Amino acid sequence: MSSCFELNKDADGKLSFALKDGEGETILTSNQLYFSRGSALGGIEAVQKNCALDYRYDKKELNGGHYFDLLAPNGHVVATSVKHGSAESRDAGVASVMTNGATKTVNLQS
Repeated sequence: MSSCFELNKDADGKLSFALKDGEGETILTSNQLYFSRGSALGGIEAVQKNCALDYRYDKKELNGGHYFDLLAPNGHVVATSVKHGSAESRDAGVASVMTNGATKTVNLQS
């Protein structure tokens, strides 16, 4: 299995996305809901453009959990990682997004 983005639609028809690695594990999710497929695809495109740039990752710790935000050039959060149990695991998550985030595969889920 290769990495992919999944577009998910909620009961109200709003869209969000998740980046999944080659094993199907979610490694990054959109932090907002989108009203159109085009705007959701724009969020995915922002991940694709910024994922290879180390300085776009804002690494954080909260209540003993570790995570990171992927930032757009304007400083807005594009997507947020899943929570990790350690800083080392979080950093491995950054490396995974850097490797998998450029995928062009997008699957629409219901």
